[in-house]
Amino acid sequence: MALIVCDVGPRDGLQNEAKTLAPHARAELCNRLAAAGLKRMEAASFVNPKAVPQMAGAEEVMAALRRKPGVVYAGLVLNEKGYDRAIASGVDEVHYAFSAGDEFGRRNQNATTEEGLRTALSLVAKARADRMPITVTISVSFGSPFDGPVSAERVLKIVERLMAIPPDEVCLADTIGVGVPSQVHELVRGARELGASVGAHFHNTRNTGYANAVAALDEGVVSLDASVGGAGGCPFAPNATGNIATEDLVYLLRGLGVETGIDLDALIATSRWLGSELGKELPGMLARAGDYPYRS
Repeated sequence: MALIVCDVGPRDGLQNEAKTLAPHARAELCNRLAAAGLKRMEAASFVNPKAVPQMAGAEEVMAALRRKPGVVYAGLVLNEKGYDRAIASGVDEVHYAFSAGDEFGRRNQNATTEEGLRTALSLVAKARADRMPITVTISVSFGSPFDGPVSAERVLKIVERLMAIPPDEVCLADTIGVGVPSQVHELVRGARELGASVGAHFHNTRNTGYANAVAALDEGVVSLDASVGGAGGCPFAPNATGNIATEDLVYLLRGLGVETGIDLDALIATSRWLGSELGKELPGMLARAGDYPYRS
């Protein structure tokens, strides 16, 4: 199975920005990513707009998309109400996230790990009945700003319980960018041994995100999340910074001989466009440098 790069820029990339983009602009970002060759993206977040105002109007985003055949437009949900909204809006895939740390979970979605896990099992069963693909993301799998270090044993016990009703994919998320490759090897290998199809989500807060992506690739992940321009961060974590940048990840993967089908020039242009919409320079290396040094 080929590696899938999932761009979470329209959701994770924008949810922590000072400037809120209108639904039509967020839909245009999705359109540009699809035109650049992205096959999966988190197009919208079906959360309470009072908690995350940058994500208001998720249904409007979905309605404004120029859908490209073969592209999966996913919606993030945090509870059953969000799931119902996402299904009604016509998402192709549901992404549900809950926390590996109790205190982070309380602050992020008013649910402990146990409560989030119960919701996960309920939503996976519901998605099976609806014939809707579902990914379950375990947030702060590598460490939490409120709970401290999160042990691999704790995370893998969560994965083991998830496998009672297996989701299509289990995504291990380093929500605040504290993970290192040795943790990635242990968690991804352990989750795969439990029977999970594993994806990974890294932030580059401490400049370990790309090394972690390579470690995850070595362990056989089926997908890697990234955000165009390296935008983003978690609004519920102090000093959170953005995901690994999609254009930098694609450049890295290409150098490793992993083809993604993504047009790097078009992706860089999208990163520049997003920076202009937000009125800021994005942290992605290629967005700053303006180009990569040579072409194949």
